[in-house]
Amino acid sequence: MADITAAMVKDLREKSGAGMMDCKKALNETAGDMDAALDWLRTKGLAAAQKKSSRTAAEGLVGVATNGTVGAAVEVNSETDFVAKNDQFQAFVKDVTDIALKTSDDIEALKGEAMPQGGTVAEVLTNNVATIGENQSLRRAKRLEVSKGAVVSYVHNQQAPGLGKIGVLVALESDASDDVLQKLGKDLAMHVAAAFPKALNEEDLDEAEIERERAIATEKAAESGKPADIIAKMVEGGIAKYRKEHALVSQLFVMDGKTKISDVVAKAAKDAGASIVLKDYVRFQLGEGIEKEASDFAAEVAAASGVPQKA
Repeated sequence: MADITAAMVKDLREKSGAGMMDCKKALNETAGDMDAALDWLRTKGLAAAQKKSSRTAAEGLVGVATNGTVGAAVEVNSETDFVAKNDQFQAFVKDVTDIALKTSDDIEALKGEAMPQGGTVAEVLTNNVATIGENQSLRRAKRLEVSKGAVVSYVHNQQAPGLGKIGVLVALESDASDDVLQKLGKDLAMHVAAAFPKALNEEDLDEAEIERERAIATEKAAESGKPADIIAKMVEGGIAKYRKEHALVSQLFVMDGKTKISDVVAKAAKDAGASIVLKDYVRFQLGEGIEKEASDFAAEVAAASGVPQKA
């Protein structure tokens, strides 16, 4: 039997996209012949991941999980919404979310964590690509923690418990009772899902984005023909409004349309007789920021069959 080294296994994995254990088995089955091992993986359907990796994955699921003062959100993408209903895919997202809750939200570190059924997150993901038949990716993760209080979650368009299209976490630092924090946290999380704040506080907003808004506002104001000092006031007024509308604490609560979020938190604290601080939040919306390529299904089938297209 050929001496199969770790370097050989790594090389085959990079060439095939298959899992480490599958690569090791393929090399053992082919006495260490790299080309034969690659062919062996292809015949078993285990070398599909690499070919599929170039396809856009903008569907999938967002997973959220909490445990008292800790919460985690994870987004795992697939090519089609159909896969989001697959039990194997849902179990993977749930497991990875639970792992992030206990460990880290660093994606590379997360990929190296052990899965409950064996193998690492990265290895199981690669195997899922081969067995489910679609490109999939662990896109992002975020973990929140407070020293006291609660991290509360909410899932919009839920596909299964803790899994859906939009996942939200709200971190509340407080000595108030858990019942109070859970209710407040759920209300705030639902607001975040609906209102899509871009930052917790006005000073946390992206300054580059603010400058883009300023440029747009300046151009619009200039069309009014008003004096320069009036235009300047119009622009700054517009920027102030933008900041209020996009910072969570200054947004108007969607449930009544008139109370600022900071006042909602303050009232809850007063009623509870304890300080409540909204420390942070996370909002993951599935596929957010991913550009999906428009496709012509008929053309794709024709191209795959080798049939020339009519001009």
